[in-house]
Amino acid sequence: MNDMSIGLSYDDVLLLPKYSDVLSRAEVSLRMDLGADNVLTLGLPIFSSPMDTVTEESMSIAMSAAGGAGVVHRYNSIYRQVQIIKDCQPIDNVGAAVGVTGDYIERARAVVEAGANFICVDVAHGHHVLMKNALEELRKVMPDTHIMAGNVATLEGVNDLSDWGADSARCNIGGGSICSTRIQTGHGLPGLETIFRCSQTDRPISIIADGGIRNAGDMVKALAAGADAVMCGSLFSGTAETPGEIFEEENNTWKTYRGMASKEAQMDWKGGYSSFEGVSSRVPYRGHVDRILFDLDKNIRSGLSYSGARNIPEFQSVAEFIQQTSAGAVESAPHIKRRKW
Repeated sequence: MNDMSIGLSYDDVLLLPKYSDVLSRAEVSLRMDLGADNVLTLGLPIFSSPMDTVTEESMSIAMSAAGGAGVVHRYNSIYRQVQIIKDCQPIDNVGAAVGVTGDYIERARAVVEAGANFICVDVAHGHHVLMKNALEELRKVMPDTHIMAGNVATLEGVNDLSDWGADSARCNIGGGSICSTRIQTGHGLPGLETIFRCSQTDRPISIIADGGIRNAGDMVKALAAGADAVMCGSLFSGTAETPGEIFEEENNTWKTYRGMASKEAQMDWKGGYSSFEGVSSRVPYRGHVDRILFDLDKNIRSGLSYSGARNIPEFQSVAEFIQQTSAGAVESAPHIKRRKW
């Protein structure tokens, strides 16, 4: 057995405030160019996750309008995924997910022809021979398309994805709010530790922090740790732009949010399941996503300004972490208690 090291997650650290001469958040740019040869440019470095309760037409349009990008899920027919991509046009960025077996080549060609400007090779464990085979084949047939791949949780995984043909890597295993991979399999790595490790790559591949991100502060920490962008599902769940019906229960309004390895998702898309590494849940309906994206944009800009940085590369060069105790994590959140005066 190897010597064990400690893995840190977002609540385990804070960023030290630095001297700043940033006078306004408007001075801060969040633009990021992802990839080296097949560049994908984002004005807001946020992707919405390729889940069937997160990203279809409406979410993709809203994400692009805010400067980010949606990744349309692959749990549908090629025809339906193509229609979603077409219905999004014209927008700056929209991606489409594909798998690593079956129709993935045909699907990738079809969605790119329909207008997707990047594809996402989407599997739970991306450091795998099937991912290797898929990336090598996809790179042959679409040499000029930005290819995102994942998920992986190690530096070795990122390096291999790059060597196999990926331009960007989704990094994290089992950290999502409706993911149970770490419980079911015992494998994974805390979210921030994943980014610390994966961002040490010397390959021309961009790092996307995917899973476990709950707020703008987590995004700022992920960027400081070396991520070039983040991907979120639960942050956008329950909004008007997510697929699915609004329903009433217990005097409240809800929408469904589920992991794609949940029993419910597998039953819908496969007609059965053999094992599951996710759950299905209801979440409160939260209105339109543009307000959430607006707040994230402003708060991330503020986060960079606290370190005196005007862009993400500059921020990454000056950001300094400090570990905090569990008491510090409690203190970091609003914690007023009712008092008897």
